[in-house]
Amino acid sequence: MDLFQIINDIAKVDPEVYDRFDSRRAVFRNFLGYGKKASAAALPLAVSTLFSKAYGQTTGTGSGLDPLIIGTLNLALQLEYLEKYFYQTALASNILNPEQTGAVTIILNDENLHINTLRGVLKGDAVADPTRAAFDYTGSQGGKRPALFATLGTTFTSAADFLMVGQQFVDTGVRAYKGGAANLITQKDILEAAINIHSVEARHSSRIRSLRRGGIQSATAPKSWITPDETPTTPPLPNNYNVAGAPALVGPYNRGADAAKFPDESNVSQGTNPVLNAQTLVAGVGAGAGAEAFDEPLDAATVKAIAKNFATDPTALFK
Repeated sequence: MDLFQIINDIAKVDPEVYDRFDSRRAVFRNFLGYGKKASAAALPLAVSTLFSKAYGQTTGTGSGLDPLIIGTLNLALQLEYLEKYFYQTALASNILNPEQTGAVTIILNDENLHINTLRGVLKGDAVADPTRAAFDYTGSQGGKRPALFATLGTTFTSAADFLMVGQQFVDTGVRAYKGGAANLITQKDILEAAINIHSVEARHSSRIRSLRRGGIQSATAPKSWITPDETPTTPPLPNNYNVAGAPALVGPYNRGADAAKFPDESNVSQGTNPVLNAQTLVAGVGAGAGAEAFDEPLDAATVKAIAKNFATDPTALFK
């Protein structure tokens, strides 16, 4: 859940949002300290309290939020449901070994906490739980086209395919999180908190990647971080529902809406003045090692276009 991008979006329609948080700087300083003491899974509970104090109602069932804010939070909620049912289906399918089961259970618990947080903030304005039926992890979009991942139907039958698609989900999330960081540059305290939590999300990605290769010590692919070769070797997905601003072909390692701002993961050029080739920064470093040190951001429109590929009815979700 890109919490700090959500807060930044709220600020665009409610400039007083930070004042509502009962002294912005103090709250986020305390939030940072809380994050150091508690597990990542517990953080959504603190966030729920934060929003409740900022926008809480004493009567009625609605949230009292601006419609644009409601839309922003409901989009985040739909993305959380996408991940929840993905992990839940894998666990129910009994295809995972004990190590995989333990890791996925922890991730699923995090998703449920995120959902509870968002629903607590939105109250009666929250979208209904779309249910498992709203998501088609085969990528056939409810049978409208041939399946992309035939083993990820109502019951998953391949742990390898589950982990591969799961890696792409979390890598997309990490890039989306980074895509919002530039919007926080004038809010130093919030940017600090966002970067700290972003690192936790990146570790989730690393965990799934280690499961794919059979353990942390294994030298086989994939590495625990995104590598440049994953761009040409990962088939892109179509933006077949024409999400405005997104490219015709989208993917977790492909470029975003603006290739200059959101380049693909095989990009090796960093900065503008001067432009640096990350592959040649340090003598003796391999051709791809420099590029591996940089994760590229991804914009919201492209993230929506990616997610629609896994909706049973793409017109109903990720608007």
